[in-house]
Amino acid sequence: MNHSVVTEFIILGLTKKPELQGIIFLFFLIIYLVAFLSNMLIIIAIISNNTLHTPMYIFLLTLAVVDIICTTSIIPKMLGTTLTSENTISYAGCMSQLFFFTWSLGAEMVLFTTKAYDRYVAICFPLHYSTIMNHHMCVALLSMVMAIAVTNSWVHTALIMRLTFCGPNTIDHFFCEMPPLLALSCSPVRINEVMVYVADITLAIGDFILTCISYGFIIVAILRIRTVEGKRKAFSTCSSHLTVVTLYYSPVIYTYIRPASSYTFERDKVVAAPYTLVTPTLNPMVYSFQNREMQEGIRKVFAFLKH
Repeated sequence: MNHSVVTEFIILGLTKKPELQGIIFLFFLIIYLVAFLSNMLIIIAIISNNTLHTPMYIFLLTLAVVDIICTTSIIPKMLGTTLTSENTISYAGCMSQLFFFTWSLGAEMVLFTTKAYDRYVAICFPLHYSTIMNHHMCVALLSMVMAIAVTNSWVHTALIMRLTFCGPNTIDHFFCEMPPLLALSCSPVRINEVMVYVADITLAIGDFILTCISYGFIIVAILRIRTVEGKRKAFSTCSSHLTVVTLYYSPVIYTYIRPASSYTFERDKVVAAPYTLVTPTLNPMVYSFQNREMQEGIRKVFAFLKH
């Protein structure tokens, strides 16, 4: 049960310099709009095209939903804080932001692994793909993603809510993330740190290793392709996927593997940008917009809008 004296938190944001506020607001607004609209376009294209109702595209749809929830749980509040002098967030609002962000963080990591497994089956066992990745397997994998994400988020949020916050109430970050909240706690945070460490080892490092293993098998299969052009395209796709995955996992592992006493918030704000902003913006471009079937689905959406 929470016994906190603090009823609201002050979010410092990315910078304290007034002359930079306008530039930061414009930059983050553009990034947010690009991430939101591109992911929404993917959702509409997949839902409205029956030919895209396959496991691969269902996973892409789920990833787009997760990315929208991730950015929307953080950026609109941050933009409001940057544009106005209203830089406070209620205790309940902070806990809600923490829950939805942590949920999207867990879901994204497991989805990366799920998508890598789907591509592994498609490339390494093409003749058996429809048998292995059937409707039941797709539902089972998505259920696993949601179960892990909800459990992870619920555990961390519940443990944060058990802490006492008696002041100061200033969060040196641009949203309510676990590290700065643990640093503000008046009560012991050892259990929280242990659970964060366990989640980082199992979810972040574990999923990253599994994803890399899947792509390792995929690369071996690509090497057997006879045509040089086929190899080039396949390697290009794999390298872009692995770049996005590494860009996502590296800062997450770095952020959550350390005890609260070692946090350096000025640096951690910059480190948080890849997994809160950059990856949700890059995912549609890397995973979806380069795909021919997805391009055709998007063209149908625009054709429908014209009429």
